[in-house]
Amino acid sequence: MATRNETRRRSPDSVPAASHGDVALKPGHAAPGQGVAPESLDETFRQVDRLVHAGMAQASFGISPISLLQALQDWGVHLAISPGKQYELYVKAIEKSARLATFLASCIERKGLSQPCISPLPQDRRFGHSGWQVFPFSAYQQSFLLWQQWWHNATSDVHGVSAKHERLVEFYSRQFLDMLSPSNFVGSNPEVLSKTMGEGGSNLWAGLANLVDDLARQSAGRPAAGTDHFRPGLEVAATPGDVVYRNEFIELIQYRPVTETVKSEPILIVPAWIMKYYILDLSPHNSLIRYLVAQGFTVFCISWRNPGREQREWSIDHYRSHGVMAAIDAISDVTSGAKVHAVGYCLGGTLLSIAASAMARDGDDRLKSLSLIAAQIDFEEPGELGLFIDESQVSMLEDLMWSEGFLDQRRMAGTFQMLHSQDLIWSRIVREYLIGERPPMSDLMAWNADATRMPYRMQSEYLRQLYLGNDLSQGRFQVDGRPVHVEDIKVPVFALGTVTDHVAPWRSVFKLTHLLDTDIDFVLTSGGHNAGVVSEPGHPGRSYKRLQHVSGQPHPDPETWSASAAAVDGSWWREWADWLALHSGAGIPPLPAGGGTGRYRPVCTAPGTYVLEP
Repeated sequence: MATRNETRRRSPDSVPAASHGDVALKPGHAAPGQGVAPESLDETFRQVDRLVHAGMAQASFGISPISLLQALQDWGVHLAISPGKQYELYVKAIEKSARLATFLASCIERKGLSQPCISPLPQDRRFGHSGWQVFPFSAYQQSFLLWQQWWHNATSDVHGVSAKHERLVEFYSRQFLDMLSPSNFVGSNPEVLSKTMGEGGSNLWAGLANLVDDLARQSAGRPAAGTDHFRPGLEVAATPGDVVYRNEFIELIQYRPVTETVKSEPILIVPAWIMKYYILDLSPHNSLIRYLVAQGFTVFCISWRNPGREQREWSIDHYRSHGVMAAIDAISDVTSGAKVHAVGYCLGGTLLSIAASAMARDGDDRLKSLSLIAAQIDFEEPGELGLFIDESQVSMLEDLMWSEGFLDQRRMAGTFQMLHSQDLIWSRIVREYLIGERPPMSDLMAWNADATRMPYRMQSEYLRQLYLGNDLSQGRFQVDGRPVHVEDIKVPVFALGTVTDHVAPWRSVFKLTHLLDTDIDFVLTSGGHNAGVVSEPGHPGRSYKRLQHVSGQPHPDPETWSASAAAVDGSWWREWADWLALHSGAGIPPLPAGGGTGRYRPVCTAPGTYVLEP
């Protein structure tokens, strides 16, 4: 691995040595057809298993059926030896049947109108149409909701079932019930029927056209309909800037100043490589990068290369050394040694925490502050995504990635959608294919469809060392052969959690106040992992809560703090910009692109070339 000084001596558009980007494949890591002979007959058997597992993963959209079978077995056996629970479910079934019968009798007596005996959950928007209050549709709705509630009772609180298996069984039973909802069928959905009768069936033809178009786009590998209205460099990712450094892993963008003076410390943004960077530079009105530039900051942002099969052996440490550290080296040269406000989003924040810990361990003091946006260090409570992370699941994904060299985000899209299947799958099917209406494409939706890939080795390390092993928070994660400890980080930290985040749950992000031995400002904002971050000033309905935790004070409890903290209306962007300004020096004249020395002369204009690669 190259040292930091060796990295700094590279030219701006140089490429890392082949030993970093093109790591020799080890026996047993060779993909099929690459001509690397296995070491032994045992390795041949292992490769046969991997091919079979990869085929299973392709058929199951990357989800391990073994994990589900183990959960069903755990639940089924314990339910079978629990006569008390069985009798409870029998009693509840009789009770719900009686409630439904009473409701139906009331409907007959009142000629189709009656008070419901059960109401949908607040987040369930499937039955919002007024037609669901009219018989027989009200009967369909009430029957479904009652038995959905019964199945929740059946899959929870079975004594002896592990918490992980209970959540899996409850989750998949919910997926099955969502599929059978009366809202998904023409004959039992009053809104669809009304639309069909009013338009003579033209909505169904329009829906069929939408379905055919979607299937054709998916088959051809083309983006979703409407995404062509949000092109990087034109409608989105349009903040003026220049690529001032490029290597095999990253393009480093320096954005052009718009103020007469800028803060003396620049900002480096490290996005996750499981997404394109421009979620932070969407349309001009909701671009976080444009907002920071307007506040007088010199902003740099990493744009990651979208890896392919030939980058299969890129590791987490390659991303650290030739991503984060290479960018810090370049910025230090461009700004003549100014300290850096480092910002990490999602997995980029986890990677930045690793880099910052190693820098603190090694006496590298080039960071001024650290901002972690919806980023985890402790993975003990990974939220709903943890349902899909266990040994069986990780092993199957590893074999899938071994066969292809990477994990395509499109393969995992279904998994993310299942977490909110009512809104992201079934309601979309009803709206686009039965009602025949496509919702207008937004910049955030278009960005989400701009899929990326994760290299085999990096993703395997990420899942095993961080998710399964939780090595970073436990002080076992190694950089350059030695463990790093996040407690070594002493610069001020700003941490952001979002209320409905299913990728980095806010309570998991809140653990930073316990893990780090430094002053931490924690902000909890409304919204989810993406929409909560893209919360520009003026965004309707946004609010946040703030905790200022001083190192050495008693550690707060997340539930107690959240219940007592006052909510502030508005965008968390202003709070963060003020925090960055508080930790910045006096204003200086703006720097030209690349620092004006010629060594880091602009390679091309923003958004660069890597973000445009498919």
